[in-house]
Amino acid sequence: MTEAVKIERRDGVLEITLDRPKANAIDMVTSQKMGEAFAELRDDPDLRVGILTGGGERFFSAGWDLKAASEGEDYEADYGVGGFAGFTEMHDLDKPVIVAVNGIACGGGLDIVVSADLILAVPEAEFFFPEIFAGVMTDAGAIRLPRCIPHAIAMEMLLTGRRMGAEEAAGWGLINEVVERSGLMDRAREIAATIVSAAPLAIAATKQTARVTGHHDIESAYALLRDGGAPLYQKMLTSEDAIEGPRAFSEKRPPIWKAR
Repeated sequence: MTEAVKIERRDGVLEITLDRPKANAIDMVTSQKMGEAFAELRDDPDLRVGILTGGGERFFSAGWDLKAASEGEDYEADYGVGGFAGFTEMHDLDKPVIVAVNGIACGGGLDIVVSADLILAVPEAEFFFPEIFAGVMTDAGAIRLPRCIPHAIAMEMLLTGRRMGAEEAAGWGLINEVVERSGLMDRAREIAATIVSAAPLAIAATKQTARVTGHHDIESAYALLRDGGAPLYQKMLTSEDAIEGPRAFSEKRPPIWKAR
């Protein structure tokens, strides 16, 4: 049996491949292994960005493993440190996650997509939530999808299970780019390399600030920021890197980041 969750470290990037034929469905054990991988991304200072993709060409992920469910795995099983798929509920992950969608992302597979920071997809990708026809609902999808795209479009997908193609998803802003399959991972790595070249604390502070202020009005968001509601923001402002950036610019050289 092949390893369902494969990881590879390269130049500050942790690449995670979900490879569980035929549909990359996720049972409890697979989710726990994905959680371990995302915890490694979160906790290792040498890692700056995560890329998640699927093995094969038809499915990115069909989400929750209904076969495991039919055999007794509870919907509220222990899916691991980051919730379902390893990071849909890892709220303290202040490093960007890029998802490279190589095929169909449905159910929990779409939960993964809407939990990511940047999303690339092949032209053949499709996105849909079929849970209502299996007697349950998507929790991450119901919470996150209406915050990603217009409410009416999100509710149509959630309440009818209708499929959205890659080009339409890009049009609504659900994904960033449609990329031909041959270049999917190259493009994901290119974006990751750009992020790795930036100041680590600035990246982390940006992600944390966006998360904690996202549903405040502008005035209260600023107040929260000034009052220490995003601790990484204050840490960034007083860091050595905040001095190094302008200095490197004035000296016309690449900055040397220390993440402190």
